[in-house]
Amino acid sequence: MPASGGQAVDVMKNMDADTPSKPFGGPEEITFTPEGTGIIFTARDVGRKEPWSTDFDLYHAPISDRVGDGTTAPKCLTEKNEAWDTNPLFSPDGKILAYLAMSRAGYESDRFRIILRAWPDEEEHVLTEDWDRSPSSICWSANSKTLFATAANIGQRSLFAIDTEVGGVRIVVRDGRVTSPNAVGDRIIFGMDNLVSPVELYSVESDGDNMHKITQINSEKLSAVRMGEFEQFSFAGWNNETVYCYVVKPVEFDPDKKYPVAFLIHGGPQGSFGNTFHYRWNPQVYAGAGYAAVMVDFHGSVGYGQAFCDSIRGDWGGKPLGDLKKGLAAVLARYPWMDGDRVGALGASFGGYMINWIAGNWPDRFRCLVNHDGNIDERMAYFDTEELWFPEWDHIGTPWDNPTGYEKHNPVNYIKNWKTPMLVIHGALDFRVAETQGLGTFNALQRLGISSKLLYFPDENHWVLKPANSILWHETVLSWLNHWLKNDY
Repeated sequence: MPASGGQAVDVMKNMDADTPSKPFGGPEEITFTPEGTGIIFTARDVGRKEPWSTDFDLYHAPISDRVGDGTTAPKCLTEKNEAWDTNPLFSPDGKILAYLAMSRAGYESDRFRIILRAWPDEEEHVLTEDWDRSPSSICWSANSKTLFATAANIGQRSLFAIDTEVGGVRIVVRDGRVTSPNAVGDRIIFGMDNLVSPVELYSVESDGDNMHKITQINSEKLSAVRMGEFEQFSFAGWNNETVYCYVVKPVEFDPDKKYPVAFLIHGGPQGSFGNTFHYRWNPQVYAGAGYAAVMVDFHGSVGYGQAFCDSIRGDWGGKPLGDLKKGLAAVLARYPWMDGDRVGALGASFGGYMINWIAGNWPDRFRCLVNHDGNIDERMAYFDTEELWFPEWDHIGTPWDNPTGYEKHNPVNYIKNWKTPMLVIHGALDFRVAETQGLGTFNALQRLGISSKLLYFPDENHWVLKPANSILWHETVLSWLNHWLKNDY
């Protein structure tokens, strides 16, 4: 629609697709052409293949009523790539279209590369083929010679600068979780949060010098909240490969006391529990309740190179469990104030799957478990989920073509070993991990006579999003931990 008002044009009238893409896409997937006569957007127009396809493409549509009347269709700019293409952004001089692209179809956690495409010509090249990080957002410098990008990086989401001529990469801001960078003159404005602060706006020079905090939106609230100190360390994980871990100390920490441990397991599995402040699974909640929070970025986590991320494929219950075992042993040896006899494990999504896997394959280690939206049966979960590309990649095929891939690390095959008390949480509107997986987990626990509890949200999906529900979630989880970890049995 013209900024001055007028008739809106449906540039996607002839497409059976969504933009921004669901559920995580936003305005970064849409941009206007330099001359202002067209628009570039990201969409997955694959028809009935949508549940098992990650073929998001860039489309160019002219801005005119001819599009709206069905006589002009958007042109696909990235048809040759059957993997993910997204985040189009033109250089300030209008000569280059930069965007992010994966190279492996069907894999949502492949490494994004930065592609530079001459405009309006079609000549393009990969700028970051040799950079072993996966950028999540980009912005241009004012002179069109540098791209700034955020990417997961060893437990952070750092801000990088990439030379657009030679592809050289340097870190501008390393620590914290950087979001939404935008170059303004010779400085970059961005959002940043970390384990002790929600997002505030910052400004930094392009070489990383003279960083300033612009806003103090959360200062008053933070002044009334007690936070635990945090630190990151590494240990020898599976196959003696380096694995990283965060520890958040209990508030008002006393080194002469012994503290129970909340052992948090992230989802994904291609995810991370990093230096970030979040409103779900925030380790400060446990630190505030008197627990040491421990978070291992096991094999499969992002930000440690693509090979480390890829290693989860076909091995959900292997390398990650090995890392978690070694990580807990390492943290207990490193911090004698942690009470190794009072440890509870908690996880959601893949973390919930891992809780079920631990229940059958590490049954004597934890006093209690918390399973949020976790699979109990990987084979049946394939037929339940709306994201078929996900199990088809991670379990290497379909259940009928590769049944071993679904049974190799299937929690349902080890239910006979379960003995640890478990809190099960599930949302009725979760189509990623269907509610039957959580109900099945609870049924098994009840049938085995294992102490267990079910928290069921009829109005939540894969995440708990409503404030009142979030309060109930946290009260229930902390009550469960307090019962099993702060009493003697």
